[in-house]
Amino acid sequence: MSYVDGFVAAVPTALKEEYLAHAMLSADIFKDYGALKLVENWGDEIPDGEVTSFTSAVKAKENETIVFSWVVWPSREVRNTAWEAMMEDPRMSPEANPMPFDGKRLIYGGFNTILDV
Repeated sequence: MSYVDGFVAAVPTALKEEYLAHAMLSADIFKDYGALKLVENWGDEIPDGEVTSFTSAVKAKENETIVFSWVVWPSREVRNTAWEAMMEDPRMSPEANPMPFDGKRLIYGGFNTILDV
C-alpha cells in the first residue's frame, strides 16, 4: 500500500492565486522525487466544532481559508528519501518558492494507507 503525507493550513483568502502557484511548483518538485499524486483542496464548508475543528486546529483567522492537501507516495521509504533530497533542492527555498501562509500553523503528518477503494 502507498504512504500519504497530509497537510492542513490556514491561507489568507486574498492569496488564493499565490497559494495555487506555490502548490503547482511544489507538486512538480514532489513528483520529480517520486510522488504519485498531489491533491490540494480549498475550503468550502468548514464548520466550527464544539470541541475541535479544522479552523481551531490551525488557529484560522477571519480572513483565511482552510486548505486540506495530501501527497501520495509509493512507500514510506520513497517519501523519506524524497524529503531529504527536496530539502536540499534550491526550488524549495523560501526565495524560490515562498509559502503564502503561516507555516508555523501548518498541521502535517505521514500516514500508512490501510484502505484505498
